[in-house]
Amino acid sequence: MMEKIKKLFGGIDLSWKKLIIFAIITAVYTVIMAIIPITKDTSFRDIAATLEWWILFGVIIICNSKSPKDSALKCFTFFLISQPLIYLLQVPFSWQGWNLFSYYKYWFIWTLLTIPMGYIGYYIKKDNILSVIILLPMLILLSILGIGFLSSTLESFPHHLLSGIFCFAAIILIILGVLNKKKNIIISFAIIITFTIGYVLISNGILFDTYKKYEAYEDLKEYNITLSDEYYVSGFISTEQGTAEIIEKDGKYVLKLTGIKNATYKFGIASEDDEQLRFEYHFDNNGELVLEQINEYN
Repeated sequence: MMEKIKKLFGGIDLSWKKLIIFAIITAVYTVIMAIIPITKDTSFRDIAATLEWWILFGVIIICNSKSPKDSALKCFTFFLISQPLIYLLQVPFSWQGWNLFSYYKYWFIWTLLTIPMGYIGYYIKKDNILSVIILLPMLILLSILGIGFLSSTLESFPHHLLSGIFCFAAIILIILGVLNKKKNIIISFAIIITFTIGYVLISNGILFDTYKKYEAYEDLKEYNITLSDEYYVSGFISTEQGTAEIIEKDGKYVLKLTGIKNATYKFGIASEDDEQLRFEYHFDNNGELVLEQINEYN
């Protein structure tokens, strides 16, 4: 097993042809997961919206590159091919049509960032303390994503259970696949375990009350909106951690808002039959959650 893991992280002859084929295959798979109805609200669709799989892909590309420059160029090319292709292939199946590309901005920023990340990331192959330091941001991001998925799973089982498990499995896989020295492996596991425990305690308000989660439920009747399972939350932007999702509560569909004190969130509620509705919610000076419909959404 370890031999296969090590080969994945450094034993592949990653030619440009293989890289391009890899990018196309991952794009096609992602589109399939994004458009077939059975994957809605499951872990299988997360690859189309969140970073966990793409972090793993990036590390694999870095580890099988021949130089920092080769690593940067291959990471950039992989994302430059796969991400636009994902949106392009979805256009015929989406009610938003070409407007779907408005969400590409987020992925384009990450695509540009792959150039410095790929270049610097190449040095994880040195298997020293610098390698551990370079790996940590990726491992921490996977941990945060995993905690978020597992938290949502506790509220609505099984929801994104597989994605949560995948994030922590990816952490283990990356550490064992990239690092060889026992000292560096122990340090990496110790740091990420400590971070994960601390993040859970803080985000749940156990260590600091200022980070206590707030929740509110809105039926949106005052906006003349009756939610159903046809609606979904689209592209919300947060200044701090938070979520907006449509759930079934007491026999009807409502908007569930979860956030951190003093945060402001903007998001859209959309369906295939209606134009997207724009909302913002924030906490006022009394700590009360205030929901407002807005005209602009960036």
